[in-house]
Amino acid sequence: MTLDLFNLTLVGVSLLVLIAVAAVGVSRRAGLPALLIYIALGLIVGEAGFGLRFDDAELTQVLGFGLLAIVLTEGGLTTRWTVIKPVLGVALALSTLGVVISVGVTALLTYWVLGVDVRTALLLGTVVSSTDAAAVFSVMRRLPLRARPKAILEAESGLNDAPVVIVVSLLVSDSWATTNGWLAAAEAVFQLVAGGILGFLIAWFGKAAIRRTTIPAAGLYPIAVVFIALLSFGVAGLAGLSSFAAVYVAALKLGNANLPHARSTRGFAESLAWLAQIALFVLLGLLASPARLTDALLPALVVGSVLLLVARPLSIVIASIGFGLPWQEKAFLSWAGLRGAVPIVLATIPISAGISEPQKIFDIVFVLVVIFTLVQAPVLPRLVKILGLGRSPEP
Repeated sequence: MTLDLFNLTLVGVSLLVLIAVAAVGVSRRAGLPALLIYIALGLIVGEAGFGLRFDDAELTQVLGFGLLAIVLTEGGLTTRWTVIKPVLGVALALSTLGVVISVGVTALLTYWVLGVDVRTALLLGTVVSSTDAAAVFSVMRRLPLRARPKAILEAESGLNDAPVVIVVSLLVSDSWATTNGWLAAAEAVFQLVAGGILGFLIAWFGKAAIRRTTIPAAGLYPIAVVFIALLSFGVAGLAGLSSFAAVYVAALKLGNANLPHARSTRGFAESLAWLAQIALFVLLGLLASPARLTDALLPALVVGSVLLLVARPLSIVIASIGFGLPWQEKAFLSWAGLRGAVPIVLATIPISAGISEPQKIFDIVFVLVVIFTLVQAPVLPRLVKILGLGRSPEP
């Protein structure tokens, strides 16, 4: 790369990031997650706009998982254990049993209505059944919502990525049709639990190391904490366990430990998470091809409607049995299950795996995320008032 090309690239990236930063205020006034503006920036820069062609789904998948790890790290570091502890049981139920119900109902109705093959229906149902941490964190933390439903949504979005990644990886493998369902479920639970335990242990040792080590500069403490959490992501992946569960639990443990410079650590993690979201959604917008998206509109409306109006409410009602949630909270949780980067990144796995019609799955998921974010997010503040779940905003 020549120096002139480097400077030109730096100018372009800097302008893109500055536009993305300025767009946050616009998105908040409109009541929408900033992810929609970031995706639009990617589409504008891409082949239909400025002509930058990018079609490497495998690279998008790898980078997407890394950027999601940063978002989950920030989510764990900024979540208070005293808030999440009372709702951990219901969040785990929604992240496991709720995901299974959502996948089954969405896949069944998608197979029946759209007439796709069983594998495609299962992939679509699985990919869209995971709520998105980036979308949930960005919307819920500025919504005057009571602590319990907010904590449930944040914990669910931090935990439910793990089982969905496992199921998608199984469905794109050559042995998906012969795999025993119960054994697959047991393996998914094992990877989820073992990944969480591994993340906890790495965070525990990391916390002890930070307390016993004299770090010469205050600015190095946030870097150490963030990368201890990211270390758990990589170690869990190498061990064949759930990287997403490991990094979220590790960050949750570190965020609630009495470590030096905790406030600056949270600020540093928040900055990294914003940068990761910008990079992630712009990258996903680059990967999409507007010329194909019109064909995916009707299937996306069908799958999204099934998910929002049938599968998600049913999964909430069944998975929350025994936890004493009032119907108002169940109704809000049903509507507030926002989709975002996670489903789109997961939709790149079939492309790199080389199964039939993978681009169709990606296009449907991409259109679904954009449309139903536009439908769901603006309604949330009014829904909070209607259901009586509001609280006075903190100063």
